[in-house]
Amino acid sequence: MDKEPITLNGLNKLKEELVFLKEKKRPEIVAAIAEARSHGDLKENAEYHAAKEEQSHNEGRITEINDIIARANVIDVTKLNNEGKVIFGSTVYLEDLDTGEKINYKIVGRDEADLKQKLIFFQSPIGKGLIGKDKSDLVEIKTPSGVKNFEIKDVKYI
Repeated sequence: MDKEPITLNGLNKLKEELVFLKEKKRPEIVAAIAEARSHGDLKENAEYHAAKEEQSHNEGRITEINDIIARANVIDVTKLNNEGKVIFGSTVYLEDLDTGEKINYKIVGRDEADLKQKLIFFQSPIGKGLIGKDKSDLVEIKTPSGVKNFEIKDVKYI
């Protein structure tokens, strides 16, 4: 069983989702199934089949989260002394040398990655291109949309 790196924040969000799914969602689904059962013939009961499908999705996600938590290797960057080096969990402040755009990313695990929130997977092209680099380094990264050139302006461990 491979350990999967995750930030403390990412682990806490998964635990919150697990509590919600088990304590709130699961009883709602059970109640919906009981309600649908009371309507009689189950073969042609759309509410029953929808509730059973929702139950299947919910239980699948609970299993998935339990598996992720079991494999979690929590990395708390606030406790690491790595001044200026890009590591898992660090936030990297970049300048796109082609456009002048300033942008920042936090390097996270697979289950936390969300580009809209500037959370990038450490195994993605940009994640791989940044890890191990230092503040002030110039970095050329091949991405699916072409080559990007960045200057690492700052690295924070928050």
